[in-house]
Amino acid sequence: MSEFGQVLRGAFGPARVFEQRPLAPLTTFRVGGPADYLLETRSSDEIVDALELAGRHGVPVTLLGGGSNVLVSDAGVRGLVIRPRGGAIFELDEQHVRADAAVTINGLVRWTVLHGLGGLERWAGTPGTVGGATFGNAHFTGQLIGELVTGVHLVTRQGHECDVPVADMHFGYDRSRLQDTGEILLWATFRVERGDSDALRSTARASLAYRKRTQPLDLPSAGCVFRNPEPGRDVVPDGIPWSAGALIDRAGLKGTASGGARVSTVHGNFIVNEGGATAADIRALIDRCRSEVRRQFGVELREEIVCLGDAPVISRS
Repeated sequence: MSEFGQVLRGAFGPARVFEQRPLAPLTTFRVGGPADYLLETRSSDEIVDALELAGRHGVPVTLLGGGSNVLVSDAGVRGLVIRPRGGAIFELDEQHVRADAAVTINGLVRWTVLHGLGGLERWAGTPGTVGGATFGNAHFTGQLIGELVTGVHLVTRQGHECDVPVADMHFGYDRSRLQDTGEILLWATFRVERGDSDALRSTARASLAYRKRTQPLDLPSAGCVFRNPEPGRDVVPDGIPWSAGALIDRAGLKGTASGGARVSTVHGNFIVNEGGATAADIRALIDRCRSEVRRQFGVELREEIVCLGDAPVISRS
């Protein structure tokens, strides 16, 4: 084992430190090569400790939460990949709950429903973690999760922690300041209100049923590949909905395949892994969808998923 690997094992124990660990099983796409080093942390303090260790040894750090909304290169990811696990949820008062970044969105929904706290129940079925959802300001049926966030606690890549008011998070459609600063979420506070657990549970079930009807949940995918066009920024031809999936559908790309990857026949904004797909296969379909929609409709699709590793960089413009 390398010197840095030995340092990690000494700090966190051998059971949670891996070298050349394949990342494909840890992503919802089920593709991607290995991490030089993989560490599973169990608390916010451990994330901070890992950042400080990596900084002292000059090792780059990548965060991998629930593994959704990402495309990991076939060549893998250099440096240290931190995979936060566990995490806690606290009721701060009747109007606020705090959740650690590693908590899954589904776990947060279940917790709030159980405790009769409304506001998050419609997010049932959302893949990924609080950290990932905040990073990308996840959206569902017209609502952005940042609209429910009231404050966050961040750490810089150098290990410096700070509380940040929501006004300074620069939330936008699929956007937050974390994408620009490289800061890492440790926990977030969400606005809630008292509600009836049975009614909240019914809303959560309806939300999950809607996802099952409209999304290809039976095959590995990363969720929506592209952002929807934005009024004031994009121009969509008359008669076509302001939807990336609709544009891809109208371009005749549903069902298009590359290797083991295919544009879903259920939802045009999903690419699915039918078995044996590579990141290169998926990248080829992303590029084809972008070029065809541009050629046919003059609309420039912008990727929603995040590329990790040594694959071609995905534009975030």
